Amino acid sequence: MATQSLASQPLLVDRDSRPQLSHKPGRATLFLFFGLLVAGIAYTAWSLKQDVSASGTVITTVTPFLLLGLALLIALGFEFVNGFHDTANAVATVIYTHSLPAPVAVVWSGLCNFLGVLLSSGAVAFGIIALLPVELILQVGSTAGFAMVFALLLAAIIWNLGTWWLGLPASSSHTLIGSIIGVGVANALMHGRDGTSGVDWSQASKVGYALLFSPLIGFACAALLLLALRALVKRKELYQAPEGRTPPPWWVRGVLILTCTGVSFAHGSNDGQKGMGLIMLILVGTLPMAYALNKTMPSEQALQFSAVAEVTRQALVRTDPRPLPGDPRLVLTAFISQPKADPQLVPALAALTGMIGEEVKGYGSLKRIPAEAMANVRNDMYLTSEAIRLMDKHELVAFDADTRSHVQLFKTQLDDATRYIPLWVKVAVAIALGLGTMVGWRRIVVTVGEKIGKTHLSYAQGASAEVVAMCTIGAADMFGLPVSTTHVLSSGVAGTMVANGSGIQKRTLINLLMAWVLTLPAAMLLAGSLYWLLNQIF
Repeated sequence: MATQSLASQPLLVDRDSRPQLSHKPGRATLFLFFGLLVAGIAYTAWSLKQDVSASGTVITTVTPFLLLGLALLIALGFEFVNGFHDTANAVATVIYTHSLPAPVAVVWSGLCNFLGVLLSSGAVAFGIIALLPVELILQVGSTAGFAMVFALLLAAIIWNLGTWWLGLPASSSHTLIGSIIGVGVANALMHGRDGTSGVDWSQASKVGYALLFSPLIGFACAALLLLALRALVKRKELYQAPEGRTPPPWWVRGVLILTCTGVSFAHGSNDGQKGMGLIMLILVGTLPMAYALNKTMPSEQALQFSAVAEVTRQALVRTDPRPLPGDPRLVLTAFISQPKADPQLVPALAALTGMIGEEVKGYGSLKRIPAEAMANVRNDMYLTSEAIRLMDKHELVAFDADTRSHVQLFKTQLDDATRYIPLWVKVAVAIALGLGTMVGWRRIVVTVGEKIGKTHLSYAQGASAEVVAMCTIGAADMFGLPVSTTHVLSSGVAGTMVANGSGIQKRTLINLLMAWVLTLPAAMLLAGSLYWLLNQIF
C-alpha cells in the first residue's frame, strides 16, 4: 500500500509502460456494485427472518434485532475494509504486466474472492475463535460478551482505516489477532488474574508463527522460483520490463491471470473466514434460539450422538469411578480458566457428558430443543469440547486407547453441533469482501508495482510472486492458520527484486517493517481499552 511519503517520490516506472490507473467506474460497474450490495442486504435480512421463524420464536421486542443489525454492520464493515486493505495485492502483477486492464482485473479479483469465501472450509474461522477466552464465549449473549465482540471489531476497523489513511501497509490478520489478545488480557486483568491467563498462548503462538514466517517464506520462495525460471526458461522478454503497454505473450499472460485468480481465491478462502467466525459469535449471542446449535443435523445423527455420549460416559466412569458431589460445569469452567490437574476433572467430564447425551436423547433431535434451552445446551457442549481439548493438550489424564478414541469421537460430534456456518453468512461476507476489493485497490497496486523495487516488475517476477503467494495462503487455509496476503505478496515481490538484482526501495521496506512492529501492540492496546470502556458504559 502506498504511503503519503512514498507517493511523493519520483516514479521509477517509465510513463509509457505505466498502466492506466485513473479509470472512472462506468455505469455497468456501478450497477454491479450497488446491485450486489442491495442483493446482499436483502438476502441477509430474508435469511435471518426465515431462520428466526423456523426456530418457532415469538418476537416480543426489536431490541435484539437492532443490536444484531449494528453488530452485523460492523462485522461486514471489517470485511469490506479488509477487501480494500489487503485483497488488491492479487491484481498488482496482472495490471503492471499489462495482462489485464485495471477495471477488468479488479472485478475479476472481487469475483474470485467471492467464490473463495463461499467454498472455504471454516477451519480458520474457528481457529480465530479458539484464541478468545472461553468464559467470554460462554457468555457471548451477556454484556461482557457483546463488549468483547464490539471491541474486537471496532479496534480492527479503526486500526485498518488509520493505517490505510496514513498509507502504512498493515495486515488485517495481524490486527485482528492483536485485538483478540488485547481483549483476553484486559478480561483477565479486570477479574483480578494475571494478564497472561486471558489468552490461549499455545494457539496464539501457532497463529503468530504463521504470521511471522509466511512473509519470510514468500520472500525466499519467490526469489528461488525466479532463479529456477532463469535457469530453465531461456526467454529474455520474461525477465525484462514490459515495453509500452503491450500485453505479454499469450502463455505468459495466461499464467499471470491464473496466478492472480489463485491468490484472489485463496485470500477469500482465508481472510473471509475471520469475519465468519465473529459473525457466528454475534448470532449465537443475539439469537441463540436460531443459531446456537446446528439444526441441519439429521435426527439419525442426533440419536447416534446420544449413543456416543453414553459410551463415552461409561468409559470415563471406568477410568475414574468416583462420584462428583457438585455441579460439573463449575469444575470444568475452573479448569478451562487455569488448566491443571484436578481429582474431580474426569468425574465432572463424565457427569456433563451424560447430561448432554440425556438432553439430546430426550428431545430426539437438535431441532426440537426449546428456544429457552438452546443456549444452555450449546454452552454445555462447548464447555465439554474445550475441556477435552485442553486435557489432551496438557496430557493431564492418562486415558487408555479405547477411552481416548471414545472421547475424541464425542468431541468431534460436539464440534459438528456447535461449530458451523450457515450459507447466508458466507454469502454476506463474500459480498462485503468482494465489494471492498472493487473500491480501494489503487494505493496497494501502486505500492506493489512501483514502490517495492527500483525497476518495473517483469513478467517472471510477477508470476513468481503470485505463485508463491497463492500456494502459501492456500496451505495456511488447509491448516486453519490466518496469514497476511499483504505481507506474503509484498515480500514475494521484494524477493524477486533481490534475486533479479534490481534492488529494493529502503523507504518502502522501512514502512513495511514499521507496520509489522506496531500493528500487534497497537491493536492489543486499542482493543483492550475499548473492552474496558464498553464494560464500564454498559
